[in-house]
Amino acid sequence: MGHDAHGAPRPAGVAAPGEDLDHDVEEVIAAVLTASRLLVGISARALARTEPSLTLPQLRALVVLDSQGPVKLASLAGALGVNPSTAMRMVDRLEAAGSVVRQANPGNRREVVLSLTAKGRDLVERVLADRHAEIAKIVARLPADRRAGLIDSLRALTDAAGEPPLAPTPAPPPEAAAP
Repeated sequence: MGHDAHGAPRPAGVAAPGEDLDHDVEEVIAAVLTASRLLVGISARALARTEPSLTLPQLRALVVLDSQGPVKLASLAGALGVNPSTAMRMVDRLEAAGSVVRQANPGNRREVVLSLTAKGRDLVERVLADRHAEIAKIVARLPADRRAGLIDSLRALTDAAGEPPLAPTPAPPPEAAAP
């Protein structure tokens, strides 16, 4: 049992002013970390099913190139939150795998820009489609009223982080069965 600001006993389970806010923050953090673990697992499984030799950081680089178009190495490194030398090693591997190409910047021939190849774009599309399908199965198990609350909560979280929103898209068509 706690005590209030005047020393009077406070019943068990009743938080002092400010205490419940700290508890709420920790509850939110725990829920976000749990959801993060779920989403990373979904991404890892989608990647393993689609292209087992690709790492999650490499996929992230491909997604950045897919969404931002041709970019300079420094811009890619900044978007990934890594040093340019780390980004360069990643690009070397992705280029060797045929997913990324380096080209002279048409606006400044001394600069090099990075872009996806057709193979890289196809890979991104396949991994994201697989991830979309798995998330769709999970979301479909939620009651409609919980989905609405989840939309608001996730938008608030991504807004607070400055993450640009994605527009809702219909599920990609299932791949045709092999003959």
